Amino acid sequence: MKKVSRRDFLKSAAALGSMPFLAEAKDTENQQSLKFIHITDSHMDLGNDESVEAMELMVEHINKHYKALDFVVFGGDNFNNNVKGNGDALVYKKIIDKLHCSTYHVRGNKEAHPDPDDAIHLDEFKRLFMSDKTLNVQGKDWVLETKGVAFLGLDSCIEGANNGLYTEETIKFAENILKKGKPTVILNHHPYTNYWKGTDPKDIHKYVLNNTNEVQKRLFKFDNLILTLSGHKHIDSVTTINKTKVIVTRGFIRPLDMDMYPMRYVEIVDGNINEKLIYTS
Repeated sequence: MKKVSRRDFLKSAAALGSMPFLAEAKDTENQQSLKFIHITDSHMDLGNDESVEAMELMVEHINKHYKALDFVVFGGDNFNNNVKGNGDALVYKKIIDKLHCSTYHVRGNKEAHPDPDDAIHLDEFKRLFMSDKTLNVQGKDWVLETKGVAFLGLDSCIEGANNGLYTEETIKFAENILKKGKPTVILNHHPYTNYWKGTDPKDIHKYVLNNTNEVQKRLFKFDNLILTLSGHKHIDSVTTINKTKVIVTRGFIRPLDMDMYPMRYVEIVDGNINEKLIYTS
């Protein structure tokens, strides 16, 4: 019988020990994995150079550290919409177009409540940010179907107001997608609950989706609604409604420290959600 040296024995043991991990890695590769970053409330403002530089830093950081993304989604109040015409929208678009992956947008109250009056409105927002051929756009809402997931962009804005609600058209659009049974994600601006436990009725009216009870009754009853992503309040939260993971991502405008602007990394593998708050540095 051939004598096995200690060195050969250790090499064989190491190889055997690594086999389950290699098999596990191979299984993961065979699963459908959707990877994206959620950014909300960046409030880019041409009157504030730091806010513009923050967006440029975001692009640089994502392109360097998150090269395997499928896309980046922006959850509203993306720019402050406070200059005449579409100048700020065009600067914003020029910056985010430098990202290495696709980008998808919904409006926030800043885009729906322009100041001055001749700033960007819904039609211009749709032309600039909802014209991607991968999107199925109906009215002011859209759906992206990719890697077995239906990704809904729902407009929760009221024209000329800071509060929000889903129109009947928006609710029906979402219902029709959910009825197909695919794992579904909803991106919108206004959160569904008073998760920060506010006591001022005016504050709650401004920040919580005004018809949230009806929306929860009609949309959150679907087991295949696996995730929602909102913003508006700038305060981070991860909770659940029924079986749905409900995330409100910290406002990009609220850095943790110098140049540490918040975003959320999300990965969905066969309907399972992994997520974490990340920063630009």
